[in-house]
Amino acid sequence: MAINEDKLNELLGRALVDFGATWQAPLIVMGERLGLYRAIAEDGPLTSTELAERTGTRERYVREWLRSQAAGGYASYDTETDRYSLTPEQVAVLVDEDSPTFLIGAFQGAVAAFQAAPRIEQAFRGGGGLGWHEHDAGLFHATERLFRPNYANNLVESWLPALNGITGKLTEGARVADIGCGHGASTVLMAQAYAQSIFVGYDYHEPSIGIARKRAEAAGVADRASFQVASAKDYDGSYDLVAAFDCLHDMGDPVGVAEHVLDTLEPDGAWMLVEPFANDRVEQNLNPLGRAFYSISTLVCTPCSLSQEVGYGLGAQAGEARIREVVTKGGFGRFRRAAETPFNLIYEARP
Repeated sequence: MAINEDKLNELLGRALVDFGATWQAPLIVMGERLGLYRAIAEDGPLTSTELAERTGTRERYVREWLRSQAAGGYASYDTETDRYSLTPEQVAVLVDEDSPTFLIGAFQGAVAAFQAAPRIEQAFRGGGGLGWHEHDAGLFHATERLFRPNYANNLVESWLPALNGITGKLTEGARVADIGCGHGASTVLMAQAYAQSIFVGYDYHEPSIGIARKRAEAAGVADRASFQVASAKDYDGSYDLVAAFDCLHDMGDPVGVAEHVLDTLEPDGAWMLVEPFANDRVEQNLNPLGRAFYSISTLVCTPCSLSQEVGYGLGAQAGEARIREVVTKGGFGRFRRAAETPFNLIYEARP
C-alpha cells in the first residue's frame, strides 16, 4: 500500500510528542521530589544557579532539567534574563496539591507502573494477572495524590448532595462503609465533613490500611473514621451508605461485590459508585482521556481484576451500561447516574 505522506507526518508528529513526554515523565517526578517546581513557584523567576542554590542540587543537572521543562511547556523561559518561572496554570498542575487539576500523581503512577511492564507482558502471553499488592509501592502513593484533589473538590460539595436524601442522614448521624479505600483519602474527607457519622474504610491491602489510619489521626478524625483489612466481598456490618471510589472495575468479581454490598446495606440505604469517566461505545472513548484510562487499565486495572477469582475484567473504561449490568445482576433494583465530572461518573444504586 502507498504511504500517504501527510498522514505519515501527522503520525510522526504525534509519536514525537509522546516520545518526549515518555522521557520527561520521570523528570517531572524528580522535579517534584527535589522541590524544584515549588522553589520556582515561590521564588521565581530563577536562573539555574539560583534554583540549584535554593534546593541544594547540582546546577548542571538543574540547567538541563529546566530546559527540558521549558521545552515541554511545564516551565516558562525568559530569554532576556535566562530565568525560569511558572505561570498560575503551571502551578495548578504541578505544585498546588489542592487544585483539582494537580497531576503530579499521574506521572508518579506512570513511573511506578512501568516497573511492572515485564510481568504484564508475560500475562499477555500466558494469561493470568497482576494483583494491586504486587505493584511498586510508589503506585499506591501516586494513586492517592492523583485522586485526592478531585475528591476534595467534588465529594462533599456535589457528589454526596446528588444522592437522594443522603446528606441529611450524614448530618444526623449515619454509618458509612468505604470499600477499596486505599490510603483513606475519601474516607477522611467524608469524616471531616460529617462529624455525627461513623465511617469505616476497608481494603484488602494491609500496608494501605496502615497509612489510612495515620491519615485519619493526622486529620483529627480517628474517633469517627476507622480502617480494617477486608475485601469488598467479606467486610461486615450494616450501613446507610456504602461507597466505592474508582475501584469497582479493579475487582475480580464485581457482581459478587454488588451482592455483598446489598446484603450490608440498610433497606433505605444507597451505594455510591465513583468510576472513571467513560462512554459506552469504544469509538466514543478514542480521545486523550480515553487513551490515558485505557493505558492505565492495560497496565494496572485489568491485570488486577484478572488476578482475582472470577476475573471479570471490567476495565477502567467500562461505561455506564456495563456498570449498570453488574450492579443489577448483583440484585439492586434502582440505578442512575447521579453526577459527573470530566474525569468521573458518579452512580447511585438502591435496593
